[in-house]
Amino acid sequence: MPSLTVENYLKTILQIELQSGQPSVSTGQIAAALDVSPGTVTSMQKTLADAGLANYRPYEGVTLTEAGRIIALRMVRRHRLIELFLVQTLDLSWDQVHEEAEHMEHAVSDVLVDRIDHFLGRPDFDPHGDPIPSADGELRGAEQETRPLSTCPAGALVRSARVLNQNPDFLRFLSDAGFEIGCGASILSNRPEAGIIELRINSQTVSIGHSAAEQLLVELVPVGAEQ
Repeated sequence: MPSLTVENYLKTILQIELQSGQPSVSTGQIAAALDVSPGTVTSMQKTLADAGLANYRPYEGVTLTEAGRIIALRMVRRHRLIELFLVQTLDLSWDQVHEEAEHMEHAVSDVLVDRIDHFLGRPDFDPHGDPIPSADGELRGAEQETRPLSTCPAGALVRSARVLNQNPDFLRFLSDAGFEIGCGASILSNRPEAGIIELRINSQTVSIGHSAAEQLLVELVPVGAEQ
C-alpha cells in the first residue's frame, strides 16, 4: 500500500494535469499546490519514479504512469464522493468539506466508497462541480462544455458549473453572493480594462474581479432555455 504522502502527491499531480490539460506537471506547480519547497517535491518525484508510479525528467516535469494514475484516480474518487456525502447527508457547507475529506479519504475502504457512490445515485459531480471518477476510472461528466466566467460577454445567460478555487474564504464569498453550483446568472457587464465583471444572481447584483472570475467555470444557456 502506498503511503499517505505518496497518495497525496499522486492525487495532486492528477488534479493539476486535469485542470491544465497538460500531461506533464512542473515541480513548481506541485510545490505551490502542496505548500512545500521545490526541493521536497523533487525528492518525492524521484521516489515516485523509483516506485514506477511516475516518469520524472529534471527541468521538464513529471507524468503519471498507468499504475500511478490508477492510484491517483482512486484518491480523487474517494475525496470527491466523501465531500458530496458530507454535504448531502450531514448538511456541511461546501467550504467545510475539503479538510474533512482530506483526512477521511485515506481511511475508508474501496468497498465503503462504492457503497457511498451507490447511496448518492452514482453522481457525476462533487459539491464544487468537479467530475467524480467512476470505479473503473472514467471521469463522469468530464465532457461538460464550460468556459471561465471572465470570458462571458455582457448580455449572456450562464449557469454555474464548477469552482476551481476552493479556498474556504472564496467559497463563503460565493455563498453570500448566491453563487452555487447549478445556479443561473445574467452578465450585466464585462470590463476587462477595469478587471471587473458584473452579474445578476436572482435579484442581487454581484461584482467579481477577473482573476476570481477565471476560477469560475460556467455553461452558456441558450436564449429561451433559462428555465
